[in-house]
Amino acid sequence: MSSLIIAPIKLFPDNPKIKFMRLGNFGYVLSVIAIILTVVLLCTRGLNFGIDFTGGTLIEVRFEQVPDLSLLRKELEKTVPLEVTIQRFGSANDVLIRVGLDKTKTSQNDIVEAIKHKLSSVSQGGIQYRRTDVVGPKVGDELIKAGALALSLAIVCIGAYVWFRFEYQFSVGVSLALLHDAVLTLGFFSLTQLEFNLSSVAAVLTIVGYSVNDSVVVYDRIRENLRRFKKMKMADLIDLSLNETFSRTLLTSSTTLLAVIALVWFGGPVIRSFSMAMLFGIVIGTYSSIFVGGTLLLLFDFKRGETTEAVKQK
Repeated sequence: MSSLIIAPIKLFPDNPKIKFMRLGNFGYVLSVIAIILTVVLLCTRGLNFGIDFTGGTLIEVRFEQVPDLSLLRKELEKTVPLEVTIQRFGSANDVLIRVGLDKTKTSQNDIVEAIKHKLSSVSQGGIQYRRTDVVGPKVGDELIKAGALALSLAIVCIGAYVWFRFEYQFSVGVSLALLHDAVLTLGFFSLTQLEFNLSSVAAVLTIVGYSVNDSVVVYDRIRENLRRFKKMKMADLIDLSLNETFSRTLLTSSTTLLAVIALVWFGGPVIRSFSMAMLFGIVIGTYSSIFVGGTLLLLFDFKRGETTEAVKQK
């Protein structure tokens, strides 16, 4: 009985021979324009900080009967002289109420009790309070500092690891690529005005981790080819390395995008900021690993020679 051999399906060619370095200047210009626009957006529109950072009150309520959001909003605005945001949270019976920080002497607990009393008077069925979070302004400031510190330490530690594992030019390249991705993600939040909260910080850190994974794979192939092709021009060698890892990069990005698209479509408003940021981050991370991380080696005039690992093996 003859055996049946099924050849693997190749969605992308192994070595497409794309001249990435010829598009290097285009990548630089595009990235610089995007960063400038991001700075302008952050200075003019800023970020739509959530209660995690600005302070305020968040109440998650489950109604026995489907509530009328417009009626609830109208009644609560009469009760609480603050900015009130009401949105459905999962099912039609679940509602998320956000109240801005009260800058008067009224305590947040009194505001919560006033809201609960008003909801009980206008609701036609039972009410279940599933979660109540009160965040003060001091906590919000501390979270902003902690988020910025976490992002900075992540980039610095990754850069230090790449320096130790490869060469300092690789370290500078990957650090700038990660900073590029983080800054553009903040620009995405400013442009779309998605709520920037703790899950958004987690999304930025996740994007940094995803991007460095792609960049390290590319750099590792560049280092291998430096040993194999000692007389090849640096631009051609980087092109070769990018083409050899191109199918892996596309397959990784495509499969990750499918999972993130499912989060965007089915995740609901709870993780909307996280999933949308990840969707943008995967695209920009793939772009930076090709057109930023690799091409920066030419900008820094990377010299041939023994890598750190080769010296250690002697």
